[in-house]
Amino acid sequence: MKYLVTGAAGFIGAATCQKLLAANHTVVGIDNLNDYYDVNLKLARLAQFENDFEFTFVKMDIADRTSMTELFKHEKFDRVIHLAAQAGVRYSIENPDAYADSNLVGHLNVLEGCRHNKVQHLVYASSSSVYGLNEKTPFETTDSVDHPVSFYAATKKANELMAHSYSHLYNLPTTGLRFFTVYGPWGRPDMAPYIFTKKILNGDTIDINNNGDMWRDFTYIDDIVEGVIRASDVVPKADVNWKVESGSPSSSSAPYKVYNIGHGSPINLMDFITSIESELGIEAKKNFREMQAGDVYKTFADTQDLYIATGYKPCVGLELGVKNLIDWYKDFYEKQ
Repeated sequence: MKYLVTGAAGFIGAATCQKLLAANHTVVGIDNLNDYYDVNLKLARLAQFENDFEFTFVKMDIADRTSMTELFKHEKFDRVIHLAAQAGVRYSIENPDAYADSNLVGHLNVLEGCRHNKVQHLVYASSSSVYGLNEKTPFETTDSVDHPVSFYAATKKANELMAHSYSHLYNLPTTGLRFFTVYGPWGRPDMAPYIFTKKILNGDTIDINNNGDMWRDFTYIDDIVEGVIRASDVVPKADVNWKVESGSPSSSSAPYKVYNIGHGSPINLMDFITSIESELGIEAKKNFREMQAGDVYKTFADTQDLYIATGYKPCVGLELGVKNLIDWYKDFYEKQ
């Protein structure tokens, strides 16, 4: 089967390409290699595929309508896994235009490419941040997600709405995956697990938001990728009996689904930091501070719907996940 993976040089994107290639699929990966974080890390992720003849990399910005149109027309993909986006909650406060270009215009270009080229299934990245002001846990896909607390979250909610309109108008099967805090080897340098590891090793002070009273549904990268690929194999079908008044907002009379994808067991931020300290054998220097703009207090995924549909069940615990992250980090940066 031929897949397009957008954001192929990213954390989840590169790991998804690796898993697809191991299953003997053909993969075209695109990425604009922007400098939101270290481009060398992105290039190193891509270097893993340089001897795989079933992988083709194309440097491309998903916001470039002409290039995206030509790519879809030429390649004729069976399925699309759309992971490219401008990431980061706080950066969306500083530079909202980057999110409009990538997350809104780019997402539209992907939808248009799928619509006009008979793509069997579009799987795209949403985010747990869409739950916004919701304080009920665990977060369920039946919950309201109408009150985001960051522009990044608003763009991800918009992605779900845009996907639904294409599923309804053009019978395009779409599946949105709301990711919950992903960590592990090759992780993003702007995320807490990577930042904590780097700063503790360097003897720098780590900032701890809300004085450490925060909870995250930390999910290991291999578990996330397993869920992504299983979801791609379950193509949504229209439910003719679905009604707005009685149906879940995560499904539809159109071939449309939204799932949470997370570990399903939130971890206190201080416990996560302790696990890094224990693995490194170093006590962190800590700066406790107030909640930051755009942050949410707790994320907690109810993944029952995804389990019923795919059999997805995360299996990597915190101790092993942190060990693998730190082993990779030390090995990777010793070689730089």
